[in-house]
Amino acid sequence: MSREDVKAIANELKTQVLILGGTVALMWILEFFDLTVFHGQLDNFGIIPGSPIGLRGILFAPFLHGNFVHLAANTIPFVTLGWLIMLRETSDFFVVSVVSMIVSGLGVWLFAPPHSIHIGASGVVFGYLGYLVFRGYFQRSPGSILLSLIVLFIYGSMIWGVLPTQIGISWQGHLFGFIGGAIAARILSPQKRYKS
Repeated sequence: MSREDVKAIANELKTQVLILGGTVALMWILEFFDLTVFHGQLDNFGIIPGSPIGLRGILFAPFLHGNFVHLAANTIPFVTLGWLIMLRETSDFFVVSVVSMIVSGLGVWLFAPPHSIHIGASGVVFGYLGYLVFRGYFQRSPGSILLSLIVLFIYGSMIWGVLPTQIGISWQGHLFGFIGGAIAARILSPQKRYKS
């Protein structure tokens, strides 16, 4: 490996750390100010199902959390799965994040009970999981399949979160986030070209 290759890899890793670290830092700073200055009022910017004003939550909800425990529970899988997405292309992270956020948010807005507020990055985290699981299926390369199997082995138990098993947990966000990740895997998979 040449010196230029090592430098390119180091620059790519630095970019990935800045993206993931910056996003997580923003979440933690927002949560700190929400709890200490705004006394939880920022959570009102979450997704409110069926309400036109609640649509704004599709953009804001992934950055808002109920408390530091909620945020900590989302931080580790967000960073881990987010970085695994970046292994192929750093730009994939943005595509998967946006698609997962939109599909998860719309699913919550359409199907969650009215008069509730949904916040947290778990819909996006489930999108990352869906992307990494389905990437192997759509790309069919040995590396992608191996990564899908590893992710399933380590994070496979998360899939139960798409079912309505716990009160106060937005299973709709999890389910539609997972679907959004699968859609992103399809969008980002190389198209097979056949000669005629």
